Amino acid sequence: MLSICLLVFGIGTFAFLTLRREQMQLINSARESSDLLLNTIERSVYNAMRIGNTEDVQVILEMVGQNEKLVGVRIFHPHGVILKSSQPGEVGHLVDQQDFKLFLDNKREGVFNLPGYGEVLGMVKPIYNDRQCNLCHGSKSRIIGLLNVNYSLVETRKRIVELTNLFILSTVAIIGFLSLTISLVMLKFVKKPLIRMSQNMAKVEAGDLSVRMTSHGKDEIGKLITSFDSMVGKLDKAKKELESFHFQQMERADRLASVGEMAAGIAHEIKNPLTGIAAAITVLKDDFEAEDPRSSIINEVLEQISRLDKTVNDLLFFGKPTAPEPSCTDLNSQLRKTLVFAGQHRGGKNIEKQLELQEDLPPVYVDPKQIQQVFLNLFLNAVQAMQQGGTLTVKSSLVEIDGVPTVQVKVTDTGQGIPPQILEKIFTPFFTTKAQGTGLGLPICHRLIAQHNGRLSVISEDGKGTTFTVELPAYRPAECPEGMVPLQGAANGGEPRELPEPS
Repeated sequence: MLSICLLVFGIGTFAFLTLRREQMQLINSARESSDLLLNTIERSVYNAMRIGNTEDVQVILEMVGQNEKLVGVRIFHPHGVILKSSQPGEVGHLVDQQDFKLFLDNKREGVFNLPGYGEVLGMVKPIYNDRQCNLCHGSKSRIIGLLNVNYSLVETRKRIVELTNLFILSTVAIIGFLSLTISLVMLKFVKKPLIRMSQNMAKVEAGDLSVRMTSHGKDEIGKLITSFDSMVGKLDKAKKELESFHFQQMERADRLASVGEMAAGIAHEIKNPLTGIAAAITVLKDDFEAEDPRSSIINEVLEQISRLDKTVNDLLFFGKPTAPEPSCTDLNSQLRKTLVFAGQHRGGKNIEKQLELQEDLPPVYVDPKQIQQVFLNLFLNAVQAMQQGGTLTVKSSLVEIDGVPTVQVKVTDTGQGIPPQILEKIFTPFFTTKAQGTGLGLPICHRLIAQHNGRLSVISEDGKGTTFTVELPAYRPAECPEGMVPLQGAANGGEPRELPEPS
């Protein structure tokens, strides 16, 4: 529709300008004819008056006035009185006011209406008092008369109307033909393919990726159809690959679920005998003196039994974590006491510990025991990453994330960092780089923080250190009717339990 409107506007503008040009040419043609006739009459009158034959002037005007296109040919005095005329009855009368006005306004020509004659082109040309005219007219007046011709424009206007009608009809015919042709072309080669493409896109959106369109042209629409087929083909291929990958993941998840159930059963089966074995070994240990070499072997056995029991407990916890018991908790207090507890770990003596805690932190609504386990695991991870010494920095602050007040804790070490290829897998269960690690520590931490509507993230630069960030939503004191819960071992059922060996 827009293209047709532009076409109509363009052709209409061109036709209008062409018509105006033709109309001006017709008017100019009438003007040139009148001017030529005026000059001819002037020369003839001049020759007759030069020899003093004024009667011939009247004859000349009457002969010229017989032209059907001339309304009148006359000579009038500068005062407006007609001296000679192609119509003898006008002699002695005043010239028409519009012709006289041309002289007064110092104009050569003008278009106006004469009663009984219609539209005319009036032209006025002064007859100057030359030296040869002084014998009859004297030398006082510079202009002795004015030659006036009124050329009828009725025939010219009639031709203009005919030309206008012809232009209008031809323009309407051309616009109608081109509009119809363009509409048919657009319908066949543009609109129908686009409608068909829109319908096929709806099918693709509904999930049918078998849709294809065959292009027979090499224009833009043809290229668009080819691109559409290529896009759908790639989507179909990607869908099949995704379905295949999804099926493989489902199979893997099913196997992992089976392995998890089996592992939980095995863990239960192992845990009970381990408890009995540990009790029996402890009884045997009492039968040996402290300096007995066999006592050290029994201690080693007890240590291995303790490690196995810890691994079994962690496996059971990961498979079926306990429900949190949240309360409003002062996170800074927990960080201080957990850091003291982690400092007793072997290798922690030569680590410099820095606490940068914001003292006016609001409380967080969490399970204190589980949060202790998270930070203990992160602190031990940092300590083990700095076996040659370094600095452990714990920083707490209040930030806003998406408009929500959030308590943020950053645990930073100056160890060797985590390589990028390992960093993306550290929260994957059972992934570990340590010989005696279970690969469950960080996944459990991640799950516990998520259970408290928080977020655990990590950034690391290989060779320069690692920063773990814990973010927990802050609570206002008015929302904690229970009051603050300090970090006390007795309040939480004993000392905080160490999570599995960091992965």
